[in-house]
Amino acid sequence: MPRLLIVHHTPSPGMQALFEQVVAGATTDEIEGVEVVRRAALSATASDVLEADGYLLGTPANLGYISGALKHFFDTIYYPCLDSTAGRPFGYYVHGNEGVEGAQRAIRSITTGLSWQQAAEPVTVLGTPGKAELAACWELGATVAAGLMTE
Repeated sequence: MPRLLIVHHTPSPGMQALFEQVVAGATTDEIEGVEVVRRAALSATASDVLEADGYLLGTPANLGYISGALKHFFDTIYYPCLDSTAGRPFGYYVHGNEGVEGAQRAIRSITTGLSWQQAAEPVTVLGTPGKAELAACWELGATVAAGLMTE
């Protein structure tokens, strides 16, 4: 069974709301035959990444960059997973209060180095998430998970 790994750093109510919608989309009844595994960024391991077939990443934008927790995740898994995970699909969401461009740039740079393939448009949220942003996170989860469904 294909496995979707959701790696997230969820330190705020806004990030929690986005995370819950990503999970809801990935686990909706229409998604069949995909196991969804959730890991906090500080506890996700290279084994988690190697055992997964696709990835969803969630981070706040802190001082114009990804969270230290997500950076630690990438530092931990980068070389052990570099060759074995090339070509795997991923998506991501970022929440910030001022700007998310630096966080997006970091995710694009690191995932390009890993040769992961972006499977959906990222969701970026400034300030308190509204209905449209929550719906976009649901769609992100559903899209990436649906891409892993086997026929």
